[in-house]
Amino acid sequence: MSFRKLFEFLRELNRNNNKEWMDEHRDEYHEVRDFFIDWLNKMDIRLAGIDPDYSPTTGKQAINRINNNLLFHPDKPVYKDHFGAGLDKEKGKGDFYIHIGINESFVAGGFYRPKKSTLDSIRAAIDYNGDEFKKIINKKTFRQTFEDLLEDDKLKTSPKSYSKDHKHIDLLRNKSFAVMHRFTQKEIQQDDFQEKVIEVYKEMLPFRRYLNNAVTV
Repeated sequence: MSFRKLFEFLRELNRNNNKEWMDEHRDEYHEVRDFFIDWLNKMDIRLAGIDPDYSPTTGKQAINRINNNLLFHPDKPVYKDHFGAGLDKEKGKGDFYIHIGINESFVAGGFYRPKKSTLDSIRAAIDYNGDEFKKIINKKTFRQTFEDLLEDDKLKTSPKSYSKDHKHIDLLRNKSFAVMHRFTQKEIQQDDFQEKVIEVYKEMLPFRRYLNNAVTV
């Protein structure tokens, strides 16, 4: 089993996105799912060995359901076009998410559209010591890896209780504090893919630690 087989399965599923087809190919689905779970288990061990604050997360704990939630999103297809998983899972921690799909593949981390109390804590930390955060995200290797913060839904004005002239107003306007690194299917199918994910994890560590400290201290 390989990521090539995983992509092949997802392409076939995307062309036949219905329960009948899935039922006929259930064994194949479990093969690729088990392959990804095994890959996640190996990644879990590697990350626990390099990060003393890492929260062990098995592949079965990490992997997301391939079914879309049609109750809340009835217009979506029955099945997703990707496998997704969250490692380093612990309540209150920012995400470390791995997304392997036929349309896009990436590793992402941080807090994406967090609840108000979490967002308030992050903004308070930036208000107190935003220079440290800017030093992290402006580091040359960080910008080469992630470019900019995700800004899908940024405030047009200043948040409540913060002046529009605040020295870090560009950060305080964010509703998400997350970054992403994209991978091509070719990169994912290469033997060193796990090493590349580890490099991304290491580069993301100071960013996630700053945010995790902001919401727990």
